[in-house]
Amino acid sequence: MAENNQTLVLIKPDGLKKSLTGNILTRLSETKLEIIGAKMVRVSEALAKEHYEALHNEVFFAELIKYIMGEYHKKKVMALVYWGEDAIAKVRDICGKTNPEEADSVSIRGAYGRITTKGVYENVIHASANEEDAEREIKLWFSPSEILMDMYATKEEEVTSTMRVWV
Repeated sequence: MAENNQTLVLIKPDGLKKSLTGNILTRLSETKLEIIGAKMVRVSEALAKEHYEALHNEVFFAELIKYIMGEYHKKKVMALVYWGEDAIAKVRDICGKTNPEEADSVSIRGAYGRITTKGVYENVIHASANEEDAEREIKLWFSPSEILMDMYATKEEEVTSTMRVWV
């Protein structure tokens, strides 16, 4: 029997620059999953490096960090958390293979992705690979208060900080 799980989805800077947000969200809606978190993010270098920590020894790591930070496109990413039955598998299936040239042409990456002359996969979307990655990535990109469902253990903590407020 299938189980409910959650996955992080990022619409990457090239997807935003090409105005593919609507197309991508429409394709993802075919999964019948629920969006339980969504926001626009300016990706810092620290966030980019932590997100892609498993690839830090790859020759393309520096280009990958520039790419996700928006150095080549728009300086933002749309981060979403999808939840439901077999969320990880359903989203990964509709996204297609990481390499856009190997992805099925009806997948999101196959339809909209490309590989740059520097070898960077501009594949317009990220989706968590498995439950462990999903938990790590969701916790990296979202705070518990930004998600509409309690998925992981949390605690109440008093926090003193400075933040921007409306004038």
